[in-house]
Amino acid sequence: MTRREKKPVRIALLDLYRGASNQGMRGIREILRKYFKKHDLAYVCDEYEVRIGKKLPGLDYDIYISSGGPGSPLASEGSEWEDLYFSWLKNVQDYNRREDHPSKKHVLFVCHSFQLACRYFGVGRVAKRKSTAFGVFPVHLVEKGKEEPVFHGLNDPFFAVDSRNYQVIGADHAQLSRRGMAVLAIEKERPHVPLERAIMAVRFNPYMMGTQFHPEADPRGMSMYLQRQDKKEKVIASHGVEKWQSMIDQLNDPDKIRWTYAHIIPNFLNKALSMAVKPQAS
Repeated sequence: MTRREKKPVRIALLDLYRGASNQGMRGIREILRKYFKKHDLAYVCDEYEVRIGKKLPGLDYDIYISSGGPGSPLASEGSEWEDLYFSWLKNVQDYNRREDHPSKKHVLFVCHSFQLACRYFGVGRVAKRKSTAFGVFPVHLVEKGKEEPVFHGLNDPFFAVDSRNYQVIGADHAQLSRRGMAVLAIEKERPHVPLERAIMAVRFNPYMMGTQFHPEADPRGMSMYLQRQDKKEKVIASHGVEKWQSMIDQLNDPDKIRWTYAHIIPNFLNKALSMAVKPQAS
């Protein structure tokens, strides 16, 4: 059986954008398209609108990617959609724990989804930031992050698009280690700011990880998006013209966002496909 004749890889894309205009979903779709074309593999990607439609996938997928989204990751506590989301997460976790399921389900959580997952797994405190983090920032790997296959090929620090009003802080590393979890990366050091550095990536278990930043940020698409007159005016009004120009410049730097875009989600797919999909009979 040739690679093209194999059963398609099934991917569920969980949309947490609540209908808001965004580049995240487009970025993930584009990475998937490029990856599977490059590797000459067939795939099927189904999308689920989580927060408005309350739609969640079943267990008939190989890989799950859960998106970022607007709003507070705390305000949804006890809501119907969040209860359904956590129920889905538990179902995937329970599936992966069973020894009679050698083919595991891999999950990547991005930004808003990452904050929810940190609440679910008890990684640390999810809290509102004193000011919005918006721009291209360095992300620093910690020791476990330097061993993480999903970050293979990245510099330390590497650069990522960050856009958030909330953050995860206060991890108890000893407790996380006992529970099989590990912080992988933290935000840039700011010696002049007496605040704890936010957690930027976590390995929750062998099959689930998440990032606070946006690894799907496409330099070309983001640049075009930020240069739309309405978006440019909004960013300048909120953050100033210097921040807008800095983002445009850094999006075009091949060693920054372009490098992150080319590595993290493709590396995640490499790892997931090496473990998630049962070998096909020849």
